[in-house]
Amino acid sequence: MSVANPLIDQFSRRISYLRLSVIDRCDLRCAYCMPERMTFLPKAEVLTLEELHELALGFIDRGITRLRLTGGEPLVRRDMIELVRALGRKLGAGDGATGGEGRLEELTLTTNGTRLAEFADDLAAAGVHRINVSLDTRDRAAFAKLTRRDSLPQVLAGIAAAREAGLKVKLNTVALKGVNEAEIPDLVGWAHGQGHDITLIEVMPLGEVEQDRFDHYLPLSQVRAALERRWTLTPSDHRTGGPARYADIAETGGRLGFITPLTNNFCDGCNRIRVTATGQLYACLGGTEQVDLRTALRSADPSRELAEALDLAMRIKPARHSFAIDRAGAAPALARHMSTTGG
Repeated sequence: MSVANPLIDQFSRRISYLRLSVIDRCDLRCAYCMPERMTFLPKAEVLTLEELHELALGFIDRGITRLRLTGGEPLVRRDMIELVRALGRKLGAGDGATGGEGRLEELTLTTNGTRLAEFADDLAAAGVHRINVSLDTRDRAAFAKLTRRDSLPQVLAGIAAAREAGLKVKLNTVALKGVNEAEIPDLVGWAHGQGHDITLIEVMPLGEVEQDRFDHYLPLSQVRAALERRWTLTPSDHRTGGPARYADIAETGGRLGFITPLTNNFCDGCNRIRVTATGQLYACLGGTEQVDLRTALRSADPSRELAEALDLAMRIKPARHSFAIDRAGAAPALARHMSTTGG
């Protein structure tokens, strides 16, 4: 389906992938992501579900074909499934959604899995085919220490429920030196044994936390080298629309992704933008360039104001981010937390 005015930035990159945060709140407190006493946004500042739906439709009209709902933890938001169902009706025919209006190719979700057992069937029925679940360890004590919550049994139950519901699960694992480094091979093997893909991610320097990220920064080049001493990794041309680059592992029969914002910049082919739960569009995860979409939505002429705001976003999207974790005690690259931006 042709788009009259597609989103194309100043570097001729076609923007087709939106990560839309529905809430900044989370029921975990991952140590690399946020402090224990995290200050969340007042609920009055967060977009209503109706505004989130209207915003998503505006993006779809401009050529967004992949939409990922994020947080915080999206499934802690009340009536979240109603938004998923409404957006599912924009999926094309044959994508499993009722209605099949045909402008959206994929609707996905990133979750920590704590409430997934409750909602897996509803997500599948709404047209969601695959989800990402954050899981950094399968050791219960390590999980409780890392997330500051003893929720591993609920997460594992959620992953199992998603599989039973027919959802394709991809696990996201942040590689952390001295925390889960030794467990990564076993975690990969377990994921592949369950039929799940898994992607490793370098820790990102976003927001102040109660530890020095330098102490736990683990370059994925080192992780990959260690895995290649154990297994046979073959580069894969598999793509999901995100920044991960994949390899097939002969011995496990599974696929392993690598997201490397620090050691191997992936910005040349960027097709993504992020919108926070308050309607702030960030043209780059690693940049400060932003556009206020909430004001546009609440203006007297929201269609015109939103169109102009999206045009501005395309003009200010930078060529690349400039993340770095190069010394102990360094300040984070950006003050805002990942949970605020949207994962």
